[in-house]
Amino acid sequence: MPSELGLSFDGSEAPDALRAMIEVADKSGASTIWQASHLFQREPITRSALTLAGTSKVKIALMAMSPYSVHPVYATMAAATLDEYFPGRVQLCFGVGAPRDLEAAGLVAEHPLGTMREAIGVARALLSGETVDFKGDRFRVSGRRLANGARDIPIFLAASGPQMLELAGAAADGVLISAATSPAFVRWTLGLVRKGEQAAGRSIKKTALVYVSTDDDERVARDRLRRTLGFILRGQHHARNLEMAGSILDQEALVAAYAREDWGAVNALVTDDVVMRHSASGTPDQVRTALASYESVGIDELVASGVSDPTHLQKVFDTLKQA
Repeated sequence: MPSELGLSFDGSEAPDALRAMIEVADKSGASTIWQASHLFQREPITRSALTLAGTSKVKIALMAMSPYSVHPVYATMAAATLDEYFPGRVQLCFGVGAPRDLEAAGLVAEHPLGTMREAIGVARALLSGETVDFKGDRFRVSGRRLANGARDIPIFLAASGPQMLELAGAAADGVLISAATSPAFVRWTLGLVRKGEQAAGRSIKKTALVYVSTDDDERVARDRLRRTLGFILRGQHHARNLEMAGSILDQEALVAAYAREDWGAVNALVTDDVVMRHSASGTPDQVRTALASYESVGIDELVASGVSDPTHLQKVFDTLKQA
């Protein structure tokens, strides 16, 4: 089992399913539950509070709070309040947010690099417990401090572009790498994170989301992820990721197949080879080997994504404990 194995939930999980999976995660030694902040899905702060109250050891991370939809003062308040009730079990992660979700809510992600730098600055200043006088281009905090006092809460940045990755290394306590990325692409991203670390003379935690699916029948395991991976990898911003992985995928044909909801074509385009290169999937042995590949490029915490059933989640943990 990896030294640290977390889980991510995207907000689509019904309450009973989430409770059951959180119980499995806590008993199985999961490191962190990463609760996604996707607009129009279930709200992550409430889910995080219920997660902490229903478990004894596992940490939570508010992932990835977008300063375009939630003011960094409010995001920091939420993290600090959770930490006050459950000390040492809370992390705060900022991210720009999904462009289509922001657009659907009438929000525009302007000047993302400067905005994320300011969001981290506001949160760090507030978590110091001191009275804050922060004057940025987008955010300002004048003469106020948190009622909770100083809180030792790690700040993560969800990053994918080169400048954002360098910012994570220079200003955050940890970086979160998106799912559907190959180990080769993750290695490239971490090189940029280290560039930011070196410039600032510091070192941060490296975390990556990895889609995980296991079954004694490798085809069954990969079929679980085929449509999800296709949806993500159809984006042109994944061209470098596909190239570095050595994956052959017709992105234009995939976009067209999704537009007409031709799932047969999607399944044919997202081959077993593509799924294998962009996830940890297949038989238990194949999953263990794939996760070791991600860990070997410098990841400190692997976060299993795409697991939506308690029985399957238990099988994932059983698989990893056999390592």
